[in-house]
Amino acid sequence: MTVNEAMLAEQPLELQLSDLLNDLSEVQNELLSVLAEKRQCMAENNLAGMREIEARESQLGDRLEACHSRRSGLLENAKAKGLPGSGLGSLAKAMPDPAAQRLGASAAAASAKMRLLQHDCLTNWVLAQRSLLHISQILEIIATGGRVMPTYRRGSQGAAPIPSGGLVDREA
Repeated sequence: MTVNEAMLAEQPLELQLSDLLNDLSEVQNELLSVLAEKRQCMAENNLAGMREIEARESQLGDRLEACHSRRSGLLENAKAKGLPGSGLGSLAKAMPDPAAQRLGASAAAASAKMRLLQHDCLTNWVLAQRSLLHISQILEIIATGGRVMPTYRRGSQGAAPIPSGGLVDREA
């Protein structure tokens, strides 16, 4: 256990939960921004921007993992004290009255942002997959010269030679 983790463990659960939710919210906001920038770079085919974003994305992933570790420790600590340890929302509701509402709202907001992050990640993945499919189709057009070979043929005709692309095989 590091010095910072030991200091955090000595804080009241309410303060630990508040700090965790604030840090998580900050990381989520930054990650949403990075995902939007990444989507824009993919749309513009900006490879330099993608490389720059990769490093930031990795750092945010590390910070998100640190938040996950803190969450696990906090929930274990709460279970040991007889409080709900199934999730941050249930723990927030178990806090004393003045803080329960505020922490519950923060936990609900973090959950909503996580769903938004999942949606944005899926959107970026679909965009990348569609780009790969497009490139694959372009390569197929170049390789076949744009002539589509039938999948099935009538009769017992022998296999005809596969036409090659003029840009690839034929001399100018």
